[in-house]
Amino acid sequence: MKIYTGFHSVEEKIRSSQNKKETGLKILYAKPGPRVKKIISQAKTQGIPCSETTEKELNSLVSNLSETAKEHRGIVLISENEKQISENKVDFDQFLKSIENKDSSIVVILDSITDPHNVGAIIRSCDQFGVDLVVLPERRGASESEIIGRSSAGASAWVQTSVVSNLVRTVEKLKEAGFWIYGADAGGETAGQTSLQGKIALVMGSEGSGISRLLEEKCDKIISIPTCGKLDSLNVSVACGVLLYEIKRQSMQQN
Repeated sequence: MKIYTGFHSVEEKIRSSQNKKETGLKILYAKPGPRVKKIISQAKTQGIPCSETTEKELNSLVSNLSETAKEHRGIVLISENEKQISENKVDFDQFLKSIENKDSSIVVILDSITDPHNVGAIIRSCDQFGVDLVVLPERRGASESEIIGRSSAGASAWVQTSVVSNLVRTVEKLKEAGFWIYGADAGGETAGQTSLQGKIALVMGSEGSGISRLLEEKCDKIISIPTCGKLDSLNVSVACGVLLYEIKRQSMQQN
């Protein structure tokens, strides 16, 4: 059983369940305000049963979740057919096969980004800019799926992710599949002056240590965002959003 809390996560789960024709969903709510009433209406339209309960019962349901996910705000969606730790995960090799005949694709690789809020925000940007896959490391990466889901405003239900054991080998496979690998770091070539078209893999490193040395050596080019602020750099999730916008802008110009 998987429990969804938070307005965005519940709404996106309702939307995505319609496309996937999911069953085993139900909603529990207490003292509904305007936003909760709107969600209940959406759920009933799709045949998802909704039952009123007490605040105490909702608190009990979420007692084993993360501190962030415990803030249910008066509504909980239960998916009986899902495990609690679940995202839109795919096998990496199967993903590569699925895009063999595509001329363009965007993959985002997250190296040692341990803050789940940053990962969630990046996944939200990936949804907005048409990223095909987000690659996460098995180790040295954020794993709190509930916080990631909330921070992504529900986008984690839509954006494909793949967890891999070796990022360097993953990049090598992407190169073999025709991808150009671009690492994001200060001091690189300005993104706006770089051709970012075709099959693109964007590597984002942690704010503290950046991209690991072995992974950086596999990059075809390092790109950066011109800034003029007093701080050293942009937040990694903001930087990723800016770079994805530039990739999207160039692809629109090409079309």
